[in-house]
Amino acid sequence: MARRVTGSTGGSGGPGRTGVRAARRPELRLPPLEPYDGAELRPDGDYDGVEFREADLVGQDGAGARFMDCALTGCALDETRLRRARILDTALTGIRGVGTDLAEATLRDVELHDPRLGGTQLHGAVLERVLIRGGKIDYLNLRTARLKDVVFENCVLVEPDFGGARLERVEFAGCTLKGADLSGATLTDVDLRGAAQLEIARGVERLSGAVLSTGQLLDLAPVLAAQLGIRVLD
Repeated sequence: MARRVTGSTGGSGGPGRTGVRAARRPELRLPPLEPYDGAELRPDGDYDGVEFREADLVGQDGAGARFMDCALTGCALDETRLRRARILDTALTGIRGVGTDLAEATLRDVELHDPRLGGTQLHGAVLERVLIRGGKIDYLNLRTARLKDVVFENCVLVEPDFGGARLERVEFAGCTLKGADLSGATLTDVDLRGAAQLEIARGVERLSGAVLSTGQLLDLAPVLAAQLGIRVLD
C-alpha cells in the first residue's frame, strides 16, 4: 500500500517559507506480487497484487478495470483502452505506447517512472498523489482533468494540454515544458520555479495561482505583454 508523505517545501502539505503548499508524494510499498497470467485485459476487470512485466497490452480493452497494488514494468500500451480505469497504489515503470486511452480514469498513489508515451488521453481524469519521474510524454491530453498533489520531475512534456483543468499543489521539478496549453485552467499552489524550460503556448493569463522564478517571469514577459495588449518599443 502507499504511505502518504509530505512534500519537501511545506511540511504536512502546508505553506512553507514561500507561502507555497508543497505537493504530497506517494511512497509505494508493494506487497509480494503474482505474475500476470498473460490473458487479455478485461473490461471492468479486477487486478489486485499483479505484476505485469514486459506485457504486450497493445489494443486491449481494460475500460473500467481496477488495478490495486500492481506493478507494470516495460509494458506496451499502444491504443490500450483504459477509460474510467482505477489505478491505485501502483508503480508503472518504463511503459511505452501511442494513443493510450485513460480518459476519466482515476490515478491515486501512483508512481510513473521513465515513460515513453505519445497522445495519451487523460481528459477528465483525476490524479491525486501522483509522481511522474523521467521519460518523455508527447501531446498529453489533460483537458478538464483534476490534479492534486502531483509532481512532474525531470521529465519532458511536449505540448501538454491542461485546458480547463484544475491543478492544486502541482510541482514541476527539473521538467521541460514545451508549448503548454493552460487555456481555461485553474491553478492553486502550482510551483513552476523548478522547471528547466517553461514555454506556454496558450493561456498565459491563467497563471494566477502559480509561482514563478524571476528569470521565468522575464522570459514570459513578451507573452504577457502581448496578452495585455502592451506594445514594447525601443
